[in-house]
Amino acid sequence: MPAAEKSIFITGAGSGMGREGAKLFHGRGWRVAAVDRNEAGLASLRDDLGDDRLWTARVDVTDRSSLDAALAEFCGGNTDGGLDMMWNNAGIGESGWFEDVPYDAAMRVVDVNFKAVLTGAYGALPYLRRRPGSLMFSTSSSSATYGMPQIAVYSATKHAVKGLTEALSVEWQRHGVRVADVLPGLIDTAILTETPNHSAHGRTSTSTDITAAAPKKGLFRLMPASSVADAAWAAYRHPRRLHWYVPDSIRWIDRLKGLSPEWVRGRIVKELPTITER
Repeated sequence: MPAAEKSIFITGAGSGMGREGAKLFHGRGWRVAAVDRNEAGLASLRDDLGDDRLWTARVDVTDRSSLDAALAEFCGGNTDGGLDMMWNNAGIGESGWFEDVPYDAAMRVVDVNFKAVLTGAYGALPYLRRRPGSLMFSTSSSSATYGMPQIAVYSATKHAVKGLTEALSVEWQRHGVRVADVLPGLIDTAILTETPNHSAHGRTSTSTDITAAAPKKGLFRLMPASSVADAAWAAYRHPRRLHWYVPDSIRWIDRLKGLSPEWVRGRIVKELPTITER
């Protein structure tokens, strides 16, 4: 199918990785649906890309009726009403020791990071089935390779996304629909500066704090949001690969955990000595 007839639906596209994905796929001739709660971010995206082949809508991914309606309207404008790629990307974070994070805040993370992926899967499947070789792609996290302290609930939701990806990658073969995910490390997006630390009186980090603290090389070096968009593009073009890691070296955490999760836990304790303070 020519690129001009291909389409992608991206949640959380008002900023960060989703925005970069919208720009990349649009630049390569795809029809793009960019949805987000952030109307200002969507307006800015329209300013950057124009209205040709770009469709935007304010959508709260935790509202099933809103997400379903957006999918129906966008896909209704596609040839045969199908969809080539669904990217479940919307996500939020809350940090701090588990008991310091308010229950309602933790449940909001579950709602956005995992339940909304389920909603996206249910909603998108009828449209994906109309396009042979289509892809459901979801944003997981490097914290899905091993449970990470001080982001325990966030990490758990990303493990859930990874597990769902693995299960549906088998189930949906009978529909001709592929399923994959991306496990980003430290990515330069707003979530880094907007996530409150409830064990530090709700303090958030500044971009200067993050740049100063981030390793200059290695698995958890600070990466641009465009690197995740590149992984999404590669995932569509390479049908056999299930998990995409950014940077690719993060895959070694998964491999080592399979050999000895206790060893990986020991390395985390060594790298994050403050987890033993309380």
